[in-house]
Amino acid sequence: MKSSHTFIKQIGRFFHFRKLIIVAALSPIFANATIADENFDQCKINLAERAENAGFSSYITNTVIDNISPIKRVISLDKKQPEFTQTFEQYIKARVTSYHVRVGREKLKQNKKLFDKLEKEYGIPRQYLVSFWGLETVFGKHKGKMSVLNSLATLACDQRRSEFFTLEILNLFTLIESEQVSVDQLQGSWAGAMGHMQFMPTAFLKYAVDGDNDGKVDIWQSEVDALTTAANYLNQIGWQSKERWGREVKLPENFAFDKVSFDKYYPLSYFQQLGVQQTNKQALPSYDVRAELYLPSGHKGPAFLLYPNFNVIMTWNLSKSYALSVGALANELVGAKGIDFLTKEKNKVQPYSVVEMKNLQSLLNSLGFETGEPDGIWGPKSRHAIRSFQLQHQLIADGYPNTEVFNTIKMVVSNAKLITQDNNQERS
Repeated sequence: MKSSHTFIKQIGRFFHFRKLIIVAALSPIFANATIADENFDQCKINLAERAENAGFSSYITNTVIDNISPIKRVISLDKKQPEFTQTFEQYIKARVTSYHVRVGREKLKQNKKLFDKLEKEYGIPRQYLVSFWGLETVFGKHKGKMSVLNSLATLACDQRRSEFFTLEILNLFTLIESEQVSVDQLQGSWAGAMGHMQFMPTAFLKYAVDGDNDGKVDIWQSEVDALTTAANYLNQIGWQSKERWGREVKLPENFAFDKVSFDKYYPLSYFQQLGVQQTNKQALPSYDVRAELYLPSGHKGPAFLLYPNFNVIMTWNLSKSYALSVGALANELVGAKGIDFLTKEKNKVQPYSVVEMKNLQSLLNSLGFETGEPDGIWGPKSRHAIRSFQLQHQLIADGYPNTEVFNTIKMVVSNAKLITQDNNQERS
């Protein structure tokens, strides 16, 4: 892609060694060199040392870093991400709206020539690009007004994900020093994402394309640059052009949950054998693809089979609720149905709080069902632990923290305490 080559040429004198920063997570030297410190001034000193060791100029290590200041609200927002605090139904209804569908369809018409070109060159169906655009910034209306430098530095100085955000700010320094961006234009989200499509600095550095051929990449003002970069990004990270993201499905009564592990892919034919159907009760298509069963609200909520492209979407944003929103909006943009379950069923799922989930994780750990450090997040380890607990106690093994799980584990722990007390009394 000639525009991509132009971009790489422009940063050539910086990129030959700083490209190592992008993959630094693979290196023990970088992986152990966290800059995190509760004292922000000390953290800035650590960052300056890290930048100096990476070969940046005094403009970066002195001027740019000296002017960085913390944003306390960023840490609060990091702890309250909607993926962790909203039910799936709440999350998707707030993002896949009639407004997103209406405006998204207008954007498809307005940019037809561009999308024709992008589909031909990169193999990314247009509805997905517009779906990302709508979900990230409501088609450019909300690109973020926080200082990207201050946001990234704040998160890099926090222990939780210090190394990730340290690498992001180092790659942002490369963009600044190579004059691909100016400090003045660096506004974005609280997490440091930038422009129409909310690219992190590393994604910008690796995948940016000058789509309008004006000699620069401007993901803030140029819709063409932003959408072309998005198409290049999805292409480079493995999008399979002839496949969809997945599909909503209908499970049969008395579905054999014990025969399906979550976060694991099986041939589509396997789900056919288990009686899984399309939402219109037609048989699943008979083609060779592997799929993962995902129940975002347990067996009482909607069910999805996720195909390999779903993992590509999650490379963009590591949230299954987000990725499902991308798929659902993309479907609606081209006239397909939205999520069938949400239009037909009353919400039968009782939401749980982060505190309740943390308590459940602690109890599961105490019983030998390993969830890792309790964090209140219903992730893969928690799904597997809950499923194992459900199977042991003859519950529906959907891996979801539903009322039956909470009630049963309280009873099991209570009984275990009584047995322990009785044994102690017998010994005494």
